[in-house]
Amino acid sequence: MLIKSYLTWYAIFDDIPFWQPLLTEIPFVWLIFAIIERFADKRKIGYYMMTNLIITVIFFAAIMYYKYYGVIVTYHALAQVNQVTSVNSSIFSLLAPYYLLIFVDIIVLLVYFIQRRIRQNKQVFYTPKKLPRLGKRTAVSIFVISAIITVFNIWPNRASMNELNQAESMGILNYEAFLIASDRPEDPVPQKEITQESINELKGIDAPESIISSYWDAAKGRNVIIIQLESFQNFLVGLNVDGQEVTPNLNKLAQESLYFPHFYQQVGQGNTSDAEFVVNSSYYIPPRGAASQEYADYEVPSLPRLLTENGYNTTTFHTNHVEFWNRLEMYSALGFGDYYEYDFFGEEDMIAFAASDAVLYRKTAEELAALQEEGRPFYSQVISMSAHHPYHLPEDRYKMDLPERFEGTLVGNYIRAQNYADYEFGLFIDQLKKNGVWDNSLIVVYGDHLGLPIYSLESDDKALMKEIFGREYSMADMINIPLVISAPGAVEGARVDQLGGQVDIVPTVASLLGISMDDYIHFGQDLLSGQPNLLPERYYLPTGSFISQEGMFIPGSGFEDGKQYKLPEIEETASKEFIDSLVPPEDPLLAKEASGTEAPDVSQDQYERALALMHYSYSYVSQLPERSDIEE
Repeated sequence: MLIKSYLTWYAIFDDIPFWQPLLTEIPFVWLIFAIIERFADKRKIGYYMMTNLIITVIFFAAIMYYKYYGVIVTYHALAQVNQVTSVNSSIFSLLAPYYLLIFVDIIVLLVYFIQRRIRQNKQVFYTPKKLPRLGKRTAVSIFVISAIITVFNIWPNRASMNELNQAESMGILNYEAFLIASDRPEDPVPQKEITQESINELKGIDAPESIISSYWDAAKGRNVIIIQLESFQNFLVGLNVDGQEVTPNLNKLAQESLYFPHFYQQVGQGNTSDAEFVVNSSYYIPPRGAASQEYADYEVPSLPRLLTENGYNTTTFHTNHVEFWNRLEMYSALGFGDYYEYDFFGEEDMIAFAASDAVLYRKTAEELAALQEEGRPFYSQVISMSAHHPYHLPEDRYKMDLPERFEGTLVGNYIRAQNYADYEFGLFIDQLKKNGVWDNSLIVVYGDHLGLPIYSLESDDKALMKEIFGREYSMADMINIPLVISAPGAVEGARVDQLGGQVDIVPTVASLLGISMDDYIHFGQDLLSGQPNLLPERYYLPTGSFISQEGMFIPGSGFEDGKQYKLPEIEETASKEFIDSLVPPEDPLLAKEASGTEAPDVSQDQYERALALMHYSYSYVSQLPERSDIEE
């Protein structure tokens, strides 16, 4: 148990004192062992084996979950176990061989018991009569001492906001037990108290009548196409690798459109499906679990519902099975009129675990042309997927030659996969221009979530990211994604340094269409209104984290011991030619300094308001009416 503890801590935590796993993990193990010694008269070895297996699985799950999400796994993740088979290539890619050492004793003991059963023709968990055991008093004494140490590890750290720090201070096993024992949802704020005025006040923005942007109804009556790019981070925009443009098609679109370089993901455990939820609802993710599961039973105010009320057809396109991440229920909760998924796209040209982006875009373009012929405007969301982790792109899809130092690395595979995704994205744009959809549409393009987790990078990957950024790769870089908004012939291209997040897309799109949101409670804001922004973050960052113009803040036990980080600048990664091609917006309210420049410190008031916003969002959604179509 001690060896397993040290192996797990070495994989997850940095610079740990040698004694810490011994004083945090082992007392919990002793506590369980003492219970076995006190009460198990028969099959004691079986109970020890079962305990060993359970604790080993917890440790292994903690390692793998941290490498994928950057957080400590909790029992809530059990609800997503059925999703693992669909992303097993991603999971296996994170598996360092030494992680498997955690199972060595189980394998050895299993082989031993099988051999003994064969020899003795008895049960595997046969217990010999002379098996040594502790006296009951000794077992009780060890239990009491272990319980005292366990409580001492848990109690002083119970109020910590930073879950990773909390797990390190308590011990992983204590942390898991504490969550099970104490995990109670906060009392929700009564829905009638959650008004748009109260939300705006928490966000620090002015009254709605004073924030109408100069872009109001610029795209009135147009189709809406929202394109979600898989695992796409903002540093790729304008990036050259030894003179080669990584994303030439998105670069060109960014130069001709409204480009927001200071835009951030707000997803959680559901990753891509969370991005779909947040972008279509303007609500934050739930405290635990994926939004597609936790919020699937409610009639959620959404962009599809808003546009349906204004005469739009609404559809969503995704090449995976609609049951994956409970999308079938989520699409109903969001009010989509129709969806296209695996059965529509088929198994033609498979990449990762579904049809390629080439198939996605070709068939989607045909359907969008057919929708336009119906005479009603449409809203369609398109979810790309070929650039999915772990970025094992077939060689016949390579569109660029990587320098030798990038070959065989996660960073190199990522860049090559995104280069291919950009190639197919460019062909999609050409198709929409040819079939007449492009010029009659409002197009929104953004990344769904990070692609290169900082906690999964090996030393060679970190060196490559340092080469790209000219400094160490940071958490703020990791969750920075692009946003590009295009309305050909209606909106001039410009670089907009307004801070924004995925929750802001609904009100921004509504504003461009000239559709009022007066009767729609929402937590985002129109990014073209020139108002300051406050972005609460959750899951990939500890609870209580947020982003503001001042920077990114990550709490410790609370605000006082938290840390502030500078936000990234596009100038650090994009080529000079690309930067020079971007022009400031004509609206003086939007012609601000970039949010990553030197700024005052974040405040405790912002921290408290960010926490309140998250709780308001959960409270509002959890009190919505249940869907009327659930039984059907």
